[in-house]
Amino acid sequence: MSELNKCVFLVLSAAQFILGMLGNGFIVVVNGSSWFKNKTVSLSDFIITNLALSRIVLLCILSVDGILTVFSYKMHDEGIVMQIIDIFWTFTNHLSIWLATCLSVLYCLKIASFSHPTFLWLKWRVSRMIIQMILGALLLSCASALSLVHEFKMYSVFIRMDGTANVTEYVRKKRNEYKLVHVLGTLWNLPPLVVSLASYFLLILSLGRHTRQMQQSGASSRDQSTKAHKRAIKIIFSVLLLFLLYFLAFLITSSSYFISETEMVKTIGELITMFYPAGHSFILILGNNKLKHMFVGMLRCESGHLKPGSKGPFSL
Repeated sequence: MSELNKCVFLVLSAAQFILGMLGNGFIVVVNGSSWFKNKTVSLSDFIITNLALSRIVLLCILSVDGILTVFSYKMHDEGIVMQIIDIFWTFTNHLSIWLATCLSVLYCLKIASFSHPTFLWLKWRVSRMIIQMILGALLLSCASALSLVHEFKMYSVFIRMDGTANVTEYVRKKRNEYKLVHVLGTLWNLPPLVVSLASYFLLILSLGRHTRQMQQSGASSRDQSTKAHKRAIKIIFSVLLLFLLYFLAFLITSSSYFISETEMVKTIGELITMFYPAGHSFILILGNNKLKHMFVGMLRCESGHLKPGSKGPFSL
């Protein structure tokens, strides 16, 4: 990688790191202080706070990984350093993804309106189901991290044999097997992606139908409820776009095993990966009544656009 590319990568990653730490740190401070003061916390605030905490850790891991990639690429891809980064990144990454999925399911069940018996049954048991999803997320995150043990064993085998003339073909075979297993490890991200897409689709469908019903009934386009629903749809589309972009980063990073310019591809994937935890935090702030009010007040902006007693689209 050229010096110019290194500088561009470091500047962009540093900017995303700072923005991500500010956004997620703000969420933790506001919700944490409210939790400490009131001794209670809503389910949505609990998920958002833990999601922000996991992304703070994730951004730190990604920053360390990016620095090692730029300044010590060989050290990054060898031995215990790679294993430690992979374990912490895998656990934190999957926990963050599943918490975001739990939040999307909570929004869907709380806001969407359908008459199907299954949906009504889930809506009635939403709190219990979300808590079970969070516990399941912890178990699945641990399982995804433990699955790396097999990869590390395969890696250590062909690393010890690499360079031995008599087993060159065997080493090449083991290396290809390792690459395949590593790429297949991204399938851990498929279940939360499917659940999130289904939740976003149902919520957008419900909100769009509600908006059309209000327009057909002659309700003004300036009606507060109509505005809130349209704003919610915009936020949901923004989150969905970032979510899909985040999974695109996995494909880019995985493709680095099959092309020559590995270092450049990894840095591009790193930048895309950091964009989601940094950008999503500000979408969460804008979509939450309490967080937005505190954020606007902190920036000393006009507070007349969002009164303290008003309801945001995701105020649960």
